Amino acid sequence: MAAQDKMPPLTPYLTVKGAAKAVDFYKKAFGAKENMRMPAQDGKRLMHADLTINGGRVLMSDWFEEYQQDGAFDPPGPKNLAPVAVALHYPKPADVDAAYRRAKDAGCKSLQEPQDMFWEARFAMLSDPFGHRWMMNAPLPAKAVPKKKK
Repeated sequence: MAAQDKMPPLTPYLTVKGAAKAVDFYKKAFGAKENMRMPAQDGKRLMHADLTINGGRVLMSDWFEEYQQDGAFDPPGPKNLAPVAVALHYPKPADVDAAYRRAKDAGCKSLQEPQDMFWEARFAMLSDPFGHRWMMNAPLPAKAVPKKKK
């Protein structure tokens, strides 16, 4: 079965300058698994890449300025726009801490260190060298509610 046959109903598609470098970076920072890579005809850029990160799929390509026409392909990536944020969900708070450390050690910039938030989750946020934000979230354990005495 081809990789595209198992595509989830919603999948982020990132456009970057230097997609091959981004794929390699995401492998290091987020433990990405490369499912497929389609080089462009110039042999320097990627027409398409398919990654699995934390059980979810992320698609990406280089920005091809030469195909820009009437605004259809204007954005050269998030450096000209509001950055795209990708949310990674983990089962345990300790997973957020470990994923944050790995991404930061790989070269991501910290935007929010891991902390327990009011929405009852462990949360952290980083930005990668390509301008995308990565949010990490895990539910906090339920607090024990004392039983009322009769």
